[in-house]
Amino acid sequence: MRKKILAGNWKMNHTGAAVQTVLTELVQTLPETKATLIIAPPFPYLAQAVSLTVHTPLHIAAQTMHWEEHGAFTGEVSPAMLVDIGVTHVLIGHSERREYNGETDRTVQQKVAAALQHGLTPIICCGETAQQRQAGRTDDLLGTQLRMALAKVRMADASRVIVAYEPIWAIGTGQTATVAQAQATCAFLRRQLAALYNSDIAATVPILYGGSMKADNAAALLAAADIDGGLIGGASLQAASFTAIIRAADTI
Repeated sequence: MRKKILAGNWKMNHTGAAVQTVLTELVQTLPETKATLIIAPPFPYLAQAVSLTVHTPLHIAAQTMHWEEHGAFTGEVSPAMLVDIGVTHVLIGHSERREYNGETDRTVQQKVAAALQHGLTPIICCGETAQQRQAGRTDDLLGTQLRMALAKVRMADASRVIVAYEPIWAIGTGQTATVAQAQATCAFLRRQLAALYNSDIAATVPILYGGSMKADNAAALLAAADIDGGLIGGASLQAASFTAIIRAADTI
């Protein structure tokens, strides 16, 4: 069985004092769990977060990165820099990065390859808008996003990635895909992995659901056959709400 993964994306929230408070409380109140736990704080607090979570079950992720190791890329952060401060995971291709920061399928592809080259675990995000779903374009769009993201990933490295399905229409809206919708789309992504590699790889790669997962819907979503965890936004910003999701995951 694939291990459950719960990843909290803090986006552009919390300053240093809040990072200290939330992570300290989280470390102190974490229930025993079989799930892999990840927190992605804002860039200025990555080193602080690593320091606060050393020797704990929490892994720290960056919310994006550049694909080059160094160079004249003002405002960017390289994979080597992330590894240097103890970051282990990185979100790549989040819909908000695509919408507001010019992320494309091509840059996602470059970033995924660079992350793997530097020993980081990429969490590859893909998803569709409400209009795209209503137009029946979900499978074509997600298939292209996943295929482009993995185009430079060899079979030997494919099992090192995490895929996150994030229906854009359910991010920060309070809406959630039904369990049937989320399961069907995650199952489609797993079939795409099998087509790109093989069934063994497809059975190994974790697929997360990211779209307003909360304590009261986490157990139902996580019980679906092809949903292996959550990419969690607002409910990860406070220790109590994140630990409630962890407890829900452990009931599966």
